[in-house]
Amino acid sequence: MTFEIIIVLLTLIAMLAALVMDKMRPGMILFSAVVVFLCTGILTPKEMLEGFSNKGMITVAMLFLVSEGIRQSGALTQFIKKLLPQKQTTVFKAQLRLLPSIAFISAFLNNTPVVVIFAPIIKRWANYVKLPATYFLIPLSYVTILGGICTLIGTSTNLVVHSMIQEAGMKGFSMFELGKVGIFIAIAGIIYLFLFSHKLLPANRPDNTAIEDEENSSLHPVEAVLGARFPGINKRVSDFDFKRHYGAEVKELRRNGHTYTNLNNVRFREGDTLILLADDSFIQTWGESSVFIMLANGKDHEPAQKKKRWFALILLLIMIIGATIGELPAIQKLLPEGIRLDMFFFVSVTTVLMAWTKIFPPRKYTKYISWDILITIACAFAISKAMENSGVADLLAGYIIGLSHNYGPYVLLAAMFIITNIFTELITNNAAAALSFPLALSLSQQLGVSPMPFFVVICMAASASFSTPIGYQTNLIVQGIGNYKFTDFVRIGLPLNIITFLISVFVIPQIWEF
Repeated sequence: MTFEIIIVLLTLIAMLAALVMDKMRPGMILFSAVVVFLCTGILTPKEMLEGFSNKGMITVAMLFLVSEGIRQSGALTQFIKKLLPQKQTTVFKAQLRLLPSIAFISAFLNNTPVVVIFAPIIKRWANYVKLPATYFLIPLSYVTILGGICTLIGTSTNLVVHSMIQEAGMKGFSMFELGKVGIFIAIAGIIYLFLFSHKLLPANRPDNTAIEDEENSSLHPVEAVLGARFPGINKRVSDFDFKRHYGAEVKELRRNGHTYTNLNNVRFREGDTLILLADDSFIQTWGESSVFIMLANGKDHEPAQKKKRWFALILLLIMIIGATIGELPAIQKLLPEGIRLDMFFFVSVTTVLMAWTKIFPPRKYTKYISWDILITIACAFAISKAMENSGVADLLAGYIIGLSHNYGPYVLLAAMFIITNIFTELITNNAAAALSFPLALSLSQQLGVSPMPFFVVICMAASASFSTPIGYQTNLIVQGIGNYKFTDFVRIGLPLNIITFLISVFVIPQIWEF
C-alpha cells in the first residue's frame, strides 16, 4: 500500500466522519479534504480547480436562478391552488390529484422551492378539508425526489454524474435518458404511497400554532425552518437574542416529532422548525433571507402579474424543449463548429432573460444560489480525481470484486447501489456520487464491461434518500412543518428504498447493457 493510498483513505475516513457528525457545512469539509490532497501532491492545482469551472456545476448554479424565477413568478402557487380539491374529499383522491402532478413539476425544477411553496399551502388546505396534513407532507417530499430522478436537470446529482462521465471521455446523458428507469421507479413509488402512506404515516400530531398575544393582537404565529446560515446554530435558545436579531419571539421549537416549549437549555439545529410570534413585517423582511429555509404564516401572498407567470413558464418550456432537441445528431450537424445547443446553452440564455425581465430581482441573484452545494460539487470532482490518481479507486474495486468472487456484474451493480445509498443517507447526495463514481469506473474497467449501468445506478441510489430526514433538505423541511418523528421516515421510507433498489438492479441492465 503506497503513501498516496494511505493518505487518501485516512482523509476520506476523516471526511466521512466529519460529514456524519455535521462538524461543518459539507462544502467546507470536502474542500478541506481537497486541500490535504493538494498539500501532499496527490492533486495538482489545475486538477483541484477543474471542478470550479465545470459546465455541470455552473449549470446547477443557473438552475437555482431559473427555479427562483419560476417561484417568484407565482406560477407554482397558482398551480397548487387549482390542483387542490376545494370540497370534502378522501386522502386517496387528493393524493391522486397531487402526487403525479408534483412529481412531473419536480422533474424540471429544483426540489426545494417546490416543497417550500407547496408544504404550507397543503397543510393549510388539509386543515380546511379536515384531513391529516401528515398524510401529504412526507409524500410531497418523496415525489419531488422521484420526479427529479427522471430527467438530467431534475436533481443536481444527475448533472454531477453526467459531467463526470464527460470528464472521463465518454458521452453523458441526454435530457430524458435517465427517465428510462426513473419513470418505473417514480410510478412504483407513487403507487406505493397511494396504497400505504395513510397506513404507515401518523394521523395529525398536536399542533399548537394558535398562539395569541393578549397585549398585542397584531402579532400572529409564523412557522420558520432554520437554514444552515442561521447564526444561532448550536447555540442555546436562551443565549441567542432572537428578538433583537429578527424582531420576533420564539414560542416553540419542533424537532423529530417533539415540541419544546421550555427552551432555556435547547440548542438550535439546522432544520428545526420554530413557532414565532411576529407581526406582518416579519415575512416581508426575512422572506428572501437564506437564514430561513421556509417561512409560513398561514396567509397567501400577493400573486405576481399574469403576464409574468406565463412568460416565466414559456421560458422554462423553451429551455427544456431546446435542450432536448439540441442534443439530436441531426441538429448538431446543422450547427457551426463551436456551437452546441445543450442544457448549458439554454439554461444560460434563460437565466439572462429572466434577470433582464426582472422575473427574479437581478440585484439579489447571489442570494438564490446555494453556494455550499456548488462548492460541494466542485470539490467532488477533485476528490474523485484524487481517488483515481492515488490508486484508491482501483484498490477498493479489486477488493469488492474479490469479495463477490465470480457472481458477475449484477451482484456488483447491487453492491454499488447499496454503498451509494448508505452514503447519501449519512452524508449528502453529491458527496455520495463523488465517492462512488471512481469506484464504479474502476469496477467496470477491471471486469471489462460497460460502465454505464454503474453510472446510472449511482444516479438512482444517490437520490433515493427516503429513510432519514437528514439525507435531503426537503425531508428536513416537511419534518418540522408536519411534526414528524425520525421513525416516521424509517417506517415509510425504507420500503421505498427497497423498491428503488429492486427496480434499479433489474431494469438498468436491460436498458444499458454491460
